[in-house]
Amino acid sequence: MSSSVASFTANHHIMLLSCADAVRLSGANSSGGRRVKLRLTPPRAALVEARPQQVPAIRDVAGNSNVTGQTLQVGPSSRDRADDMQSEARAMTRAADASVYSPDLLSNKYGSRPIKVLRRALQIFNGLGSFALKVWLDQLNGELDRKMRLRAIELRQTFTRLGPTFVKIGQGLSTRPDLCPPEYLEELSELQDALPTFPDAQAFSCIERELGRPLETVYSSISPSPIAAASLGQVYKAQLKYSGQVVAVKVQRPGIEEAIGLDFYLIRGVGILINKYVDIISSDIVALIDEFARRVYQELNYVQEGQNARRFKKLYADKEDVLVPDIFWDYTSGKVLTMEWVEGVKLNEQEAIERQGLKVLDLVNTGIQCSLRQLLEYGYFHADPHPGNLLATPDGKLAFLDFGMMSETPEEARFAIIGHVVHMVNRDYEAMARDYYALDFLSPNVDVSPIVPALRDFFDDALNSTVSELNFKTLVDGLGAVLYQYPFNVPAYYALILRSLTVLEGLALYADPKFKVLAASYPYFAKRLLTDPNPYLRDALIELLFKDGKFRWSRLENLLVQGKKDRDFSAKDALQPVLKLLLGPDGKELRDLVIKETIRVSEAIILGSAIESFNSVPGPMRTFVFNGNASGPFTISAAEQQSLMELRAQVIKIWGLLQSSENFDPNLFQPILQVLQEPEARSIGGRVVGGISQRLAARLLQQVLRAPETTAAA
Repeated sequence: MSSSVASFTANHHIMLLSCADAVRLSGANSSGGRRVKLRLTPPRAALVEARPQQVPAIRDVAGNSNVTGQTLQVGPSSRDRADDMQSEARAMTRAADASVYSPDLLSNKYGSRPIKVLRRALQIFNGLGSFALKVWLDQLNGELDRKMRLRAIELRQTFTRLGPTFVKIGQGLSTRPDLCPPEYLEELSELQDALPTFPDAQAFSCIERELGRPLETVYSSISPSPIAAASLGQVYKAQLKYSGQVVAVKVQRPGIEEAIGLDFYLIRGVGILINKYVDIISSDIVALIDEFARRVYQELNYVQEGQNARRFKKLYADKEDVLVPDIFWDYTSGKVLTMEWVEGVKLNEQEAIERQGLKVLDLVNTGIQCSLRQLLEYGYFHADPHPGNLLATPDGKLAFLDFGMMSETPEEARFAIIGHVVHMVNRDYEAMARDYYALDFLSPNVDVSPIVPALRDFFDDALNSTVSELNFKTLVDGLGAVLYQYPFNVPAYYALILRSLTVLEGLALYADPKFKVLAASYPYFAKRLLTDPNPYLRDALIELLFKDGKFRWSRLENLLVQGKKDRDFSAKDALQPVLKLLLGPDGKELRDLVIKETIRVSEAIILGSAIESFNSVPGPMRTFVFNGNASGPFTISAAEQQSLMELRAQVIKIWGLLQSSENFDPNLFQPILQVLQEPEARSIGGRVVGGISQRLAARLLQQVLRAPETTAAA
């Protein structure tokens, strides 16, 4: 199969529809078209209020008057770990009957209910068709721009009527300024939290049924109506009775499993037809649909979401600017999730963020660095980072919410992605093509040689720009167009990675149209290359620094400059992996290269210092001391002198970069000195000293032989 790897994935991973298709989506409510007219407009952020403030007065569960907003800061982090594990086990028991996605079960269930399936298909087709017809007529009548806002409102309403599955599509599109006009982005962004609610009585009844106890025994107070409504549930603000802790309580929509099950059955049927009859799209559409459906079904199990949040917090909340809320397991089940309340503002509300004295781009950069750790360090990442799930807290932290949709990057792919970036920078297109095996884009029996010229044609043009000028979307779409003719298959995890990065780039573009994700990401790649001991990355670093037997000091300088921008960069760890390889049993080839380069650098430092000292002597004295020879005792040509001085300056600059690192300590060289006591290291030292002596002796002999010639000429 062949596919536009990036264009197809980035534009279709949400529900495997193109932009044109997505703009036509519409329909009716999965419960039969009934709409609840209550819309929540004051709160614009999921689980939060627009401004930090004291906990508001909220309704006592017994119906009494207002409750004070004072709280006790007691949460799961202060509880005994053993008790917490027992509470989690009880929550898992409550969620034992949670549904999981199974295409076979859906086929068995709806294959015998053709009338229900036909009714829903007609409902969707009617909505899609009517919206598409209106857009087509607007285009014919030249009114496309004038009616853009109206159609955007209709699209949002259509998604809402179609129910949770299509709300998910709308949420994804709301973060894609490259796919949708601003009017559509603004309207679709309301799908992130300002959705129609279901009756509060049903929600409170669900809480009591799921937790097995009366509401008043759990919460001392709870908001009389939802703070926010999302695609799969709605959120209330409450106080725990046992501690006074302010919490967010998410309650699942009734009948949602039936609604999304039927939708995925229909969508999967369309995917089967595409796989069979549409040659222009040759990726496995059904596999991508199944992956997305599995993620959505996982979101229906709130205990699983709580476990996801706990794992995410353990891996990534060690950074002071990242916040992940705690989970209260005693008050969590398959359909009810009780978590720590977070104050903050949605990441796409730039004015509200700036009123708090914060900068959107700083928060986006935090998100990018955290996402890179997710994707490439631990491999466990948040696959649904729309603005409703990313909040700016008053103290400048980036809060992650809603951990229902998570995914993992295979370990081999993590290192292959970093290596792929190195090969791209090196313009090593043969290696880039081979990377697609490790990335699982190509089966091992596919010959990559025909792909190399296409990669060369595209990247030679794209890489004429600096890294800071490269746009993630441009690379993704361009690469997709190049690879369209080749047998590529897009792995499901890669689709979710692209979604995560394109969402962050989309958020940044709201604040700064010139923002580039790749430029913000490069310091992380540089740090990993310089410090990671993984053999794959170590080899990639060596490949980057050495070319044709010569060390490229400019590349090392650039890596250090970029790596220092990453706050986790440690000068102590820089180049240690290469040193270990250098002195190891498999480092013979590298040792030869390093010895050769060390001799060259030592000569540059010694002769360069001598030349610099000579040039500092006043002209008349220089002529007197060297018997009228203004060029001094050096037989080096002007070009060679310049080359030596440039190399010396570059090495000194790199040393300065290491010294200026925040955590630089001269003692970091102590392990190196210890290693140099080993037999192999002493052998290297002997070869270096011998090489330097030979080079200097040769230059001295050349100088001696030149002297008589000069005298004879005189």
